[in-house]
Amino acid sequence: MSLTTRPTADTEGVRTLLTEPKYELMPFDSISGQLDELPDGATVAITTSPKLGIDTTVEWTEKAAADGYEIVPHIAARYVEDEAHLEEIARRLTEAGVDDIFVPGGDREDPGEYESAYQMLAALDDMPYSFEEVGITGYPEGHAFLDEETLVEAMDKKEPYATYIVTQLCYDPTAVIEWTEEIRARGVDLPIDVGIPGVMNYKRLLNISQKVGVGDSINFLRKTTGVVDFVRQLVGSRGKYTPEELIEGLGPYVDDPEYKIRNVHIYTFNQAADTEDWRRELVR
Repeated sequence: MSLTTRPTADTEGVRTLLTEPKYELMPFDSISGQLDELPDGATVAITTSPKLGIDTTVEWTEKAAADGYEIVPHIAARYVEDEAHLEEIARRLTEAGVDDIFVPGGDREDPGEYESAYQMLAALDDMPYSFEEVGITGYPEGHAFLDEETLVEAMDKKEPYATYIVTQLCYDPTAVIEWTEEIRARGVDLPIDVGIPGVMNYKRLLNISQKVGVGDSINFLRKTTGVVDFVRQLVGSRGKYTPEELIEGLGPYVDDPEYKIRNVHIYTFNQAADTEDWRRELVR
């Protein structure tokens, strides 16, 4: 079933997606203040920073979990040095009460023992630690360095170890829905948390998008309703992007058993206050 067959607005679906979203934060010094901007007990994904390494992610996970947040640490495979390091990470997360982890491959050029998420997931499966929820990556618009065949093969290998998928940052609901239909046709049945941008200055968001290889989403942001409307939206919003159109495009598919879109994963880029103000306004 295609996007064009669905209603253009679904208030209940929008509300469902935004009632208890997952907020992604980066483990910089500002993270403590960012956590203060979020609802009590919010679910927070903490990334692995190329500059700070994975141990900083684990340290912030322990701190935030002790403060009552539901933490989903990013355990990027290429940042884990070896089996002993992985076992130490799993032990510390288990002791902190973490029951949900997200496992991307990571973009470290000189990896440790694990070159891929699949390799690390297989190693973790043999250890005396387990997690109720394990997320893996999905790429509605492809990957900057991997072809589609490689991505399909990687997902097929990872799927048995996973309980859900998180998509890469994307602005285009049509791209998300069409990709979802494609993986369902291949027999991938995992629920999906759709990665969406938070509220942010347009220029900064476009720069970030280019750095993370979002691809056609950059063009989509510019051509949603034409260049003139893009400029009008940019000026009318005082230079800030807000993801209403993206959320509204996804809303009709919420709770559909064919698509299994269960939530949104908000890439805040540590701009949590503006995103949370926007979210509260929509769900009140």
